[in-house]
Amino acid sequence: MSEAVTRRRPGRPRKERGEASARTSIMRAAAEEFAERGYEAASLRAVARRAGVDPALVHHYFDDKADLFTATLEAPLRPDRALDVILAGSRDDVGERLVGYLLERLDDEKSSRRMVVILRTALSSGPGTRMVREFLLREVLSKLAGLVGGEDAQLRAELAASQLVGLMMTRYALRVEPIAGAPRDELARRVGAVVQWHLFGTVGGQPVAAPADADEPRDAHEPLDAEGASGE
Repeated sequence: MSEAVTRRRPGRPRKERGEASARTSIMRAAAEEFAERGYEAASLRAVARRAGVDPALVHHYFDDKADLFTATLEAPLRPDRALDVILAGSRDDVGERLVGYLLERLDDEKSSRRMVVILRTALSSGPGTRMVREFLLREVLSKLAGLVGGEDAQLRAELAASQLVGLMMTRYALRVEPIAGAPRDELARRVGAVVQWHLFGTVGGQPVAAPADADEPRDAHEPLDAEGASGE
């Protein structure tokens, strides 16, 4: 055999046609594995067994389990990878950058349609709910909680995430106006400030404490002053 023949990487199929078929088989097996076992319990080795291929072939096509999972969902964005970039910058505007990243990628019609399908899958009573929830908890929310720190880090991370999910639902699934047609920059600034506060208790780099009586209901007949605060 000629020395000019390119060596194949371990686990790589011999022909392009074989590559397409193998990748399709892996993704089909992965969809079944994630649906049956959830994101946490599924493994690349189990996917390889189900697809009838060598585990090295799975690693040839996909970097890790998160990569395979998002490819199976045909997700229009990778929130886990986005966090690596966004969280590497200043903490003062993490919220605005998170919202801006989300809107920039989902304002594309094709991407938003696919995200709506994923959201509906997650909100259904089927196996999709479990696997999407476990992916978000392990690959996204745990990273946010780790950055935030503190006893209630998980709660704050989940509250921040709830703002993002709510924004996606109202803008792309329900198309509620004026949110659906609002400029990205305005939404990133407004919603980003709320996300920032949930994560770090700051807005614009300045600490913002929750009202001391936030849990106490205000008298419906008590007037508000010009700033929206109750008069004494």
